[in-house]
Amino acid sequence: MDRNITSSPSPSSVGAMFISLLTIILLSVALAVGLPGNSFVVWSILVKMRKRSVTALLVLNLALADLIVLLTAPFFLHSVAGGTWIFGVAGCRFFHYVCGVSMYASVLLITIMSLDRSLAVARPFVSQKLRTKAIAWRVLAGIWVVSILLPTPVIVYRTVEPKNRTLACFPKYPSEKHRAFHLLFEALTGFLLPFLVVVASYSDIGRRLQARRFHRSRRTGRLVALIILSFAAFWLPYHVVNLAEACRALTGGVAGFGPVGQRLRLARYVFIALAFLSSSVNPVLYACAGGSLLRSAGVGFVAKLLEATGSETSSTRRGGTLGQTVKGSPASPEPGPAESLTVSTNPLE
Repeated sequence: MDRNITSSPSPSSVGAMFISLLTIILLSVALAVGLPGNSFVVWSILVKMRKRSVTALLVLNLALADLIVLLTAPFFLHSVAGGTWIFGVAGCRFFHYVCGVSMYASVLLITIMSLDRSLAVARPFVSQKLRTKAIAWRVLAGIWVVSILLPTPVIVYRTVEPKNRTLACFPKYPSEKHRAFHLLFEALTGFLLPFLVVVASYSDIGRRLQARRFHRSRRTGRLVALIILSFAAFWLPYHVVNLAEACRALTGGVAGFGPVGQRLRLARYVFIALAFLSSSVNPVLYACAGGSLLRSAGVGFVAKLLEATGSETSSTRRGGTLGQTVKGSPASPEPGPAESLTVSTNPLE
């Protein structure tokens, strides 16, 4: 992430103190909910699932990406609470780079899952051939490689310098054009383009299911709308600030200076903490989706929930793998009654 909570607002300002307090609260909630929640999801998939579906592999990687970024939260909490950065230049660059890797991995995984579900509805035969674990592992490897490469500008631009008798970890650019490029690049690759793909995928799913008069299309439509809105709610504010600062940089504005610059700087602290919450919301959604399973399966409800999703599950029940399905027995192009709710409630499906 380009600019973040590690450069604390001046404690002399009442508004800045309120922003710091709100940032601490949001980060603490994200850590308290997301760390045990995602750890539970990882444990459920690795321990409770005997046969891991493609869906389970994607969810596992998403939970790992969320765990990675949440492990950096205590360092940012210390920085905001203490008003200074004590972890050196290496720590400054490393922790923000890790946040960038997690952000890209999460967004790309959600995008791939939306494309996967769209393909299953639009082209069930093609989906059945492509939805194998071998291909899934290749896609996952590609996602992590891309996620490792895209945030490398963070390492180049991050530094630590004295500021108001404290140390601040912040991005330092050779010119305002560099700042504008980095902000625009992150907004486009980290939100705008993936979000357009997610919206297009779920819009296509809703249109096709409605055309087939699927008996749960209204409920599915509401759930899909909620998924898209929640995805946008956590990340849109942060990237809107990115775009606003990029516009100011291109028009000669200096970061953090002037009334507008100060407002953008303070807003950024809250919006980045809000983005941290996105790493804690998925386990909550799983719990909501698996309400009945939670009562019947107990701590194994996540495994049961994931076992009920994915076209490869039905193929296995018929005695074959996805790549060996008998011709004339394609997977259902739309989720069945038992699986429609879980698929629709899961933001990754």
